[in-house]
Amino acid sequence: MVQNSVQYLRRYSCDSQSYANIPFQEDILVVGSGAAGLYAALCLPAHLRIGIITKDIIKTGSSSWAQGGIAAAIDPSDSPMLHFEDTIRAGANLCDPEAVKFLVENGPASIESLLEMGVTFDRKGKKLAMTIEAAHSHPRVLHSADTTGNAIVDTLTAKVLERPNIKVLSQALAVSLWLNQSTGRCQGISILYQGQISWVRASAVILATGGGGQVFAHTTNPAVGTGDGVALAWRAGAILRDLEFFQFHPTALAKEGAPCFLISEAVRGEGGHLVDRKGDRFAFAYHPDGELAPRDVVTRAIFSHLQKTEPNGANVYLDLRSIPTERINYRFPNIINVCQKWGIDVFKDPIPVSPAAHYWMGGIATDLGARTSIQGLYAIGETASTGVHGANRLASNSLLECIVFAAQLSQIAIKPNLAGEKSPSVIKEKGDWAQEIEQIASVRESLPQLMWQSAGICRSQAGMEAAIAQVRSWREELATKNVSQYLLNLAPNQTVHFESPLAEQQLRFCAETLNLLDVGILILKSAAWRTESRGGHYRTDYPQVSPSWQVHTLVQGNYTWKSNCSPPFESTN
Repeated sequence: MVQNSVQYLRRYSCDSQSYANIPFQEDILVVGSGAAGLYAALCLPAHLRIGIITKDIIKTGSSSWAQGGIAAAIDPSDSPMLHFEDTIRAGANLCDPEAVKFLVENGPASIESLLEMGVTFDRKGKKLAMTIEAAHSHPRVLHSADTTGNAIVDTLTAKVLERPNIKVLSQALAVSLWLNQSTGRCQGISILYQGQISWVRASAVILATGGGGQVFAHTTNPAVGTGDGVALAWRAGAILRDLEFFQFHPTALAKEGAPCFLISEAVRGEGGHLVDRKGDRFAFAYHPDGELAPRDVVTRAIFSHLQKTEPNGANVYLDLRSIPTERINYRFPNIINVCQKWGIDVFKDPIPVSPAAHYWMGGIATDLGARTSIQGLYAIGETASTGVHGANRLASNSLLECIVFAAQLSQIAIKPNLAGEKSPSVIKEKGDWAQEIEQIASVRESLPQLMWQSAGICRSQAGMEAAIAQVRSWREELATKNVSQYLLNLAPNQTVHFESPLAEQQLRFCAETLNLLDVGILILKSAAWRTESRGGHYRTDYPQVSPSWQVHTLVQGNYTWKSNCSPPFESTN
């Protein structure tokens, strides 16, 4: 088996336990334990029983990795309207204005809520400290050194663990959504947990599963970022939106042997310079704002500059030496430590950096109440497409989006789940698919490289069509495997208990691979359909913005169509 799959199976090895420990129903299930999922659980009515499903241990999602900060117009010299204008501009005229207005107007209250919960943001004297990042017209990014996401998630986690009405199931993987066959309403999920596949009923399900960066060979996303929520929702028939728009962050650590560690945009905001091997600040040749141009512009500037000057070059450099030493120590202690671990002294040496897949602007289409097109199903955070990011997310708007839209779930209109808690039927299976896992691992290894080459920073019709054919072939091949059958053809409310200690790890590996294949072909097909370049979507064969494409791309099942910049459905749930 390839090395990555071996590491994966070891990471998820655990002892099977009795299925008697698994809940059969909750009032609300939250799938995901990042900032959006945790904050939503805290905002939901306290009289409801809440279950948080997280596929690894709590705090392993992208939110904890967020470095730069959270944007909000709270300074007297700033305003929500200015924040609105910056967001619209960065989004390449594809943001939903109503959603952006909702985000920026609720931003200050969200910051106040986090402060009341105990999140410690940096201060300058008695005032909250704020920095500026790319495409912002004013300093409005609040931060906690360079581990802002971790500071927020730590606080939210502590609050969640204090709540008696919230139960956390760690290392539990959501396998499928459970729809009522008569009404089409989401009534729960199936999960892989403690050596078995079980069904958990709920009056509402909230997907907060984060992004899908692992579909690309180079990504700043954690290992859990496999697009699970989008894949689950698509298979259940939900409407998805703008899947072609993936943001590639310009500055990820590019040191041989080191992980693809994000070097925060805040470094450039504080005065760091982007330079080539000769020391030239080349970004100004591509945009008048240089290093502080929108992320997609800076990313393509690096890509284009390397092609022109060093066709075989793998990286450029981020030079911090123009920033005062005490400022670097204060703002970027985590970046200092990580770089030092890999032999880079940021006070003396420029940091080698290159672009990497970072944030998915597309996702499950939602309205301002986080409702999807499926009754009883909600989506928040990166897995959702609220309309606020358009074709290119404005820096540090992601954590704000998590908090603002998760807060709307305090108004969720459901009653406690009063259905009788009925024990499901249980069947036992041996469950050991070692030979099939070898074949699945080969696909898992090849897919990210294919996606990076065909749907990465620069795309073309020929490359994407070839990739679509290959991914479709892989999907068809994997669907025939016996291990896949347990995941794709589950019988509702029937528990499958696996006797082999390897079964759970193998099923997890297969489930994530199937999700990545679905996510991959969805991105490819949407990108091939949009015949223009806009924001994070750049095509070498259609390099210009087209006015006829100032619309959203919508996907439901195998159907794709266009819509204007407003929610694509009328919410009824």
